[in-house]
Amino acid sequence: MVRKHQKKLARPVEAIEPPSEVEVVIAVVSVTVLVAALGALSESPVWLLGLLVFLPGAASALCTVRQTRFVFAWTALVVIVAMFLRPGDEAPWLDRILMVLLTLVLGSASVYACHRRISREQETLRLRSTAAAMQRHILRPLPVLTDDVLVDGVYEPVQEDRLVGGDIYDVVVSPWGTRVLIGDVQGKGLPAVGAAFAVIGAFRATAHREPTLTALVDALDASVVQHNSYAAQTGDDERFVTALIVNVDAHEEVQAINCGHVLPQVLQDATVTTPALTSGVPLGLAELAAEPTTVDWFAFPPGATLLLTTDGLTETRAADGAFYPVTESLTQRVSLPSTDLPRALYDDARAFAGEGDQHDDVAILSVRRSPYR
Repeated sequence: MVRKHQKKLARPVEAIEPPSEVEVVIAVVSVTVLVAALGALSESPVWLLGLLVFLPGAASALCTVRQTRFVFAWTALVVIVAMFLRPGDEAPWLDRILMVLLTLVLGSASVYACHRRISREQETLRLRSTAAAMQRHILRPLPVLTDDVLVDGVYEPVQEDRLVGGDIYDVVVSPWGTRVLIGDVQGKGLPAVGAAFAVIGAFRATAHREPTLTALVDALDASVVQHNSYAAQTGDDERFVTALIVNVDAHEEVQAINCGHVLPQVLQDATVTTPALTSGVPLGLAELAAEPTTVDWFAFPPGATLLLTTDGLTETRAADGAFYPVTESLTQRVSLPSTDLPRALYDDARAFAGEGDQHDDVAILSVRRSPYR
């Protein structure tokens, strides 16, 4: 289970495997024989053989530079033989010369295009490898096991080619228990990732240092305010971050502060309950709050599972505009192991959306209380 989720979070980045040398030779010879056979059966063998000039172009999209050069050389050889060495050929010399020139020009262009394609693929591979390495340091691989809980989950950016999105999560073991963060940065794209970095960095720096959740949330809010001040200097938009911070220790009740985020849900036996939490302002907007940050408590018995999500799940819509029924889906899957629950919910939500597009990142965490605490 651990290996499966680590692969999802930091999946290996590999280049597309080109065909083997043998496969290229077989394909080129087969196409040549087919074209020659069709040419022999038709009244225009020379022009049918001229279709081979497009072989290097096809090779440039799939093969290596060396393989494309081979296809180019083979095609040029076959066309030259067909144009000048075929006995009894009455095609005009000008047509023959033009066909050979066309073959040489298209073949050379194909080799160049193949070289450019491979260069771009290698650059993309390097960028994705860097992004994967960054993600391993930014988003903690799941699952995470502590003395208090087992945390597992699913993280899916809205763009499949982007490894890090605006949804964030983290787990920190502190002297006061295990602290779990889940959040959602306003907006999408790389600008949102900057605010995500700021919150995660502040959480890791202060979660094991601040004895109270209120002090921890104040530090997270300050990190977003500071990030926004830098963003304003560079002309970027200011952002806020909805977040839910939970502290789980040996007691059967846990502490939580909700900063405008999706409410958690507790699964125990065959029941699903939603704790009533005070909804505060998102991180970065504390100055606008009418009241100070408050800590809520709710029951989280041994053996129960706490589900934390972002609005990428709750706001999933079907093609007809209906929202995904999270609570109903949870009730049907309450007996699943906590490690399987996030993926089951995500897959069900995608099936529910059907042809509808995914418009937001999705993060789903299951926090399983140790049954022996």
